[in-house]
Amino acid sequence: MERNALASCTLCPRSCKADRLHGETGFCRAGQTIKAARAALHFWEEPCLSGARGSGTIFFSHCTLQCVFCQNREISARQTGAPVTISRFAQICLELQEQGAHNINLVTPTHFVPQITQGISLARKRGLVLPVVYNSGGYETPETVQELRGTVDVFLPDFKYWDNRLARKYSGAPDYREWAQKSLAQMVKQTGSPQFDQEGMLRRGVIVRHLMLPGMMEDSKAIIRYLHETYGEQIILSIMNQYTPMEFVRYYPEINRTVNQEEYDGLLDFAISIGVETAYVQEQGTQKESFIPPFDRRGL
Repeated sequence: MERNALASCTLCPRSCKADRLHGETGFCRAGQTIKAARAALHFWEEPCLSGARGSGTIFFSHCTLQCVFCQNREISARQTGAPVTISRFAQICLELQEQGAHNINLVTPTHFVPQITQGISLARKRGLVLPVVYNSGGYETPETVQELRGTVDVFLPDFKYWDNRLARKYSGAPDYREWAQKSLAQMVKQTGSPQFDQEGMLRRGVIVRHLMLPGMMEDSKAIIRYLHETYGEQIILSIMNQYTPMEFVRYYPEINRTVNQEEYDGLLDFAISIGVETAYVQEQGTQKESFIPPFDRRGL
């Protein structure tokens, strides 16, 4: 994908067509230069990504969604961060590799795909050998995903909602489910079934995360059923209970609480009942702001 893709930006389903090369910004408000807030080893991803040494995680500023419950709101909405050139981005990847990272983990990368593809290509020419993880909210176009062929080895999308009324209310994306379905199909097509190395680390494949929201059991069940019946063992499920009510959620009292253990156990029991045999699950105690890293421009 060439940088002139930024001249009329259609990287995400919002298709703003902003001329980011000449100062225009669309929904996400990103410009033509990468902006990031942190690059460091991260130990709170799925075990096959974090391993013993950590995932080399780069947190990008801006976002194509604006989830009211976002734990990274400081960088997604308030856009905290610093500009990073493509050359510097490539060097950051190499520095994370030198620190022992198991992979390069790109968090919220959609709006910087043209720069990222160039940066990863440059990093590989300089010696990058780690798999690249595309860690996104699931609100993607198949065309953008297809442009990542040869750049991304592991896709780590969310599947947030089944009912688009919820997607509209909490993320401003009334067409979320359709795009999540289309882009996931392309991700699985590109990677195939999960492949692991001798350490048990994921080298290629798709992990789909679903964060359970309080009181949304039926929506969660619909998502788990769809993913299992459509993809089975072609993907890895990650069923999460770490929803943490942040400050802005006070305007949405129905989700201004954590997911209780009864709700989460109920969803896991449902998954087992429909034949899900393997999935990542979370223990109690994940609903803590301490799990949110400091966006202090470390590693940039």
